[in-house]
Amino acid sequence: MNFLIVIATFIVMEFVAWSVHKYIMHGFLWVLHKDHHVVDKDKVLQKNDYFFLIFAIPSMMLIFIGYKDFSYQFFIGIGIAFYGLAYFIVHEIIIHRRLPAPKNTKSKYIKAIRKAHKVHHKNRGKYNGVNFGMLIVPWKYFKK
Repeated sequence: MNFLIVIATFIVMEFVAWSVHKYIMHGFLWVLHKDHHVVDKDKVLQKNDYFFLIFAIPSMMLIFIGYKDFSYQFFIGIGIAFYGLAYFIVHEIIIHRRLPAPKNTKSKYIKAIRKAHKVHHKNRGKYNGVNFGMLIVPWKYFKK
């Protein structure tokens, strides 16, 4: 059962991340997200990196609360943490290559993720964005 809580939380987090990205990052917290769309190559960190804390703090709190008896809160916190790890690997390493990563891939899925994200970044503004998710990619990006 606990494994299912972790998996369900991980899946739900994709929809939470999509909503946060569309309505909060491209909404009232655009001030933090803007530098992710208009990148200053001389800066190692972006204000956008603060969003790591927005997701990490609830995860750590739930893990801490549920650790004593390994209650459902613990496993929800683990699911959020796993999603955060996936986000870091996919978004920061595979898509934006903020750390060294292989340049070429044969994976249609990775190519689709990169295409969808590239289209998202074509719009440098707060409004009229598309493709707010990370792991769920519209089918059209799987086509050549």
